[in-house]
Amino acid sequence: MKIERLAIPDIIVLTLPRFRDGRGFFSETYNAKLLQDVGITDTFVQDNQSVSSRKGVVRGLHCQIAPCAQGKLVRCARGAIWDVAVDARTNSPTYGQWGGVELSEDNWSQMWIPPGFLHGFCSLTDCAEVHYKCTSFYDKALERSVLWNSKELAIDWPFASDEVFLSEKDQKAPEFSAARGWF
Repeated sequence: MKIERLAIPDIIVLTLPRFRDGRGFFSETYNAKLLQDVGITDTFVQDNQSVSSRKGVVRGLHCQIAPCAQGKLVRCARGAIWDVAVDARTNSPTYGQWGGVELSEDNWSQMWIPPGFLHGFCSLTDCAEVHYKCTSFYDKALERSVLWNSKELAIDWPFASDEVFLSEKDQKAPEFSAARGWF
């Protein structure tokens, strides 16, 4: 497994080996021991899957606050996404900074997003299937959102505002300054 830490060292990209033969390939997509060896010691309690049917679908920026803040281990099993994590930990030296990486069926990478971070992604292909493990159960009362293209964050998304498809909830999300004090 290849390990890469982004500019925010708490965000980790893991590229998994695939073992190919005439039938296709085999890959171990989760191994608690290997994750512990790189410092990811959280326990995962829930798996989620989403499918974005067209290029330009943006999901995020989302998080869940305490006592059920979520860490996420994200991978794209089909198609490709631009995956983004934003540090929302108020006292962190990297507060308000973001890291992003392409996750795809071709590069077979995963991104670890610790609790205290906002998370969002944009589909780069007409069909993008995303699987992610969470460290806390979903709780609607603790869910929070920030505008995907918040001017305060200046995230380098691969699409312009008029080219994306958003949920109604994500269209109404506030600027990043609303996140102060969430973590």
